[in-house]
Amino acid sequence: MVILASTFWTSVGSLVAGLIIGGLAAFFFTKRMFEKQIKENPPIDEKMIRAMYMQMGRKPSEAQIRQIMKSMGQ
Repeated sequence: MVILASTFWTSVGSLVAGLIIGGLAAFFFTKRMFEKQIKENPPIDEKMIRAMYMQMGRKPSEAQIRQIMKSMGQ
């Protein structure tokens, strides 16, 4: 009986430790990949919106730029 209980708790402890280590590894891996994607593909800013309007042959007003930024949720 004692040997079975000891084996059971060792298995449970190993499982919990594995889950914690796996969760931490996944967190740091995901964080690093997210930061890499943001660096490679930065979010659109006001300067990029102005450049898009200029390529279309239009001069945007500040109200248009603010409206676009607001619609994108920034």
